[in-house]
Amino acid sequence: MINLMGVRAVQARIAQLQQQFGLPGPVPGLDFQKKLDKEMQRGGAAGAAAAGAAGKAAAQTPKEAVVHSAGSNGAANPFASYSVNSSLPVADQNLSSLIDAAARKYNVDPKLVSAVAEVESGGDQDAASSAGAVGVMQLMPDTAAALGVNPYDKKSNIEGGAKYLRQMLDAFDGDVRRAVAAYNAGPQAVKDYGGVPPYQETQNYVNKVLDIYR
Repeated sequence: MINLMGVRAVQARIAQLQQQFGLPGPVPGLDFQKKLDKEMQRGGAAGAAAAGAAGKAAAQTPKEAVVHSAGSNGAANPFASYSVNSSLPVADQNLSSLIDAAARKYNVDPKLVSAVAEVESGGDQDAASSAGAVGVMQLMPDTAAALGVNPYDKKSNIEGGAKYLRQMLDAFDGDVRRAVAAYNAGPQAVKDYGGVPPYQETQNYVNKVLDIYR
């Protein structure tokens, strides 16, 4: 695109030189003032239209898709193209914070609590098994009562699961594999068999949890 303001500056300088050296009349080929003015007016209108279109597009950008392109230090944000509504791997957006809080409360690795939640219910508080297990951590009502939690409340349910994991870890000297097996099959079965019981369901369960945990 030609810089018309630059052309006008050159034209003005030529006019000064003409006057300085007494050159008569316009220099051939440079008498295009009217055309130049017309082009500048047309260019200004096009620029205004482009600016208006850009402003309209910015105004129509959904708020939930807007992420700052730079951090507080001015560095480019690598997540600038991500929507702030990105989904979590399991369930809803506050599940992770509930798991972290429960894990800290009972001194359990939050990754382990999260892995159990994923295998048990996919993080779904509305999940219910045919045996009567309830919620994210799939607590049986009797187990929940013994733990002092309400299995129908998500926060309480997750705390109950973290607390029960803590109990199983303590019962099996911190052995994660046996603790996870006990979470599924009960501590007595793990004690009876001296490790993961030979139940296909429990063995698959333990492998799934540990694959996620690792």
